Parts: sequence; structure tokens; C-alpha cells
Amino acid sequence: MAHHKQSAKRIRTNEKARQANKRDRSAMKTSIRKVVGADGPDAAKASFPDAMKKIDKAAKKRVIHPNAAARMKSRLARKLAKATTAQ
Repeated sequence: MAHHKQSAKRIRTNEKARQANKRDRSAMKTSIRKVVGADGPDAAKASFPDAMKKIDKAAKKRVIHPNAAARMKSRLARKLAKATTAQ
């Protein structure tokens, strides 16, 4: 329990930020799953730009580290390329 007015406010704002980060992280992961679990290469290609956008937004908002975002984007692009060449 907070003893001061300002610490009570910090608790409230931290909780809001935590929920926003969780929402952004979840949306990012869902868009990545749509690319990886797509029925075919065409469906994967269609959802790929959205996944890249979500990853970039998460990195910009510092929900994830920028290097982690770059790593995710690279891995996702490799998976997409592998799926399209295997077709």
C-alpha cells in the first residue's frame, strides 16, 4: 500500500503502462503466428507486412529491445523465404 499520494499515482500509471505493453506484445506475437502458421505461402506473404509493422511499433515504444526486434524480423523473413522457395 502506498503511503504517499505520488507513490499511489505511480502504482496506477505503472499498471496502465504494463497493460499497454502487454497488449502491444500480444498483438505482435499474434501477427507473427499468423505468418508462421499460414495455410500457404500466399497467405504468409499477405500477413507478413502487418507482422513487420507490429514488431517495429513494439521496438519504437520500447516494449521489446530494438535488437530483439531486428532478430525477430530477420528470422521471420527467413522463414517466409524458405516457405516460398519450398513451394
